Amino acid sequence: MTANRKTARRRDAAGREPGRKRQPGLFFYAITIAALVILIALGSWQVRRLEWKENLIATIEQRMQGAPLTLDKALALWRQTEDVDYVPIRLSGVFDHTKEQDFLATHQGASGWYLYAPLTTAEGQTIIVNRGFVPYDMKDASDRPWQSVDGPVEFVALARNPLYEKPGWVVPDNDPAKATWYWKDMPAMAAAMGLDPDAIAPFFADMALSDTPPTQGPIAGVTRVNLPNNHLQYVITWFGLAAALVLVAGYYIWRARNEKE
Repeated sequence: MTANRKTARRRDAAGREPGRKRQPGLFFYAITIAALVILIALGSWQVRRLEWKENLIATIEQRMQGAPLTLDKALALWRQTEDVDYVPIRLSGVFDHTKEQDFLATHQGASGWYLYAPLTTAEGQTIIVNRGFVPYDMKDASDRPWQSVDGPVEFVALARNPLYEKPGWVVPDNDPAKATWYWKDMPAMAAAMGLDPDAIAPFFADMALSDTPPTQGPIAGVTRVNLPNNHLQYVITWFGLAAALVLVAGYYIWRARNEKE
């Protein structure tokens, strides 16, 4: 009886005698393999994202360096591809400032508004144009120390694809009754302007350069084209963690097998 008690005391909580080293078990291998698979999957996903982002940046740069298209050619390109994002187009026509809509935005760290207004060409085509940025307290046209140009204008713009759904739940809902927008819902904005969504160009245009600029007015050329590309860092992070896991697990297994009991 006494001998049995002494033997029991010499056993640890796992039922092994002191001096017997714990060997990696099935649970250890299962957790290690599962974690390794997840890390490799995340790294592989970021590799695909890196390739996609690099191709997107190259496409944007190539498009922006091209000669401006006419609105007719831009519409033809849209009918073929439904993608005219960042394609330069040359526009001329007359703005209807009475239908202006205001999109909440920032420019060089300042809060304000992008001013959207319909432009009608001499051929009767209509396109909604982002004329540029004004400070937050100039949302109302009566608070601006300048008058908008009412006559014909000509300028180069960058075509922008429309959004088909709200970017995310954190984005506030648009308020067409107050001409206030937080995401570019083209059909709703066109309706707020009193336009037929099916009778206008199916994409927006951001004014870039004007051949007949007003002496004062919204700041044009506000299109953001510097797309962040941090996917290489993520690739290194996930694959680095996977390599570290292999090293740590391998060392643990080696040590457990080679230590003396």
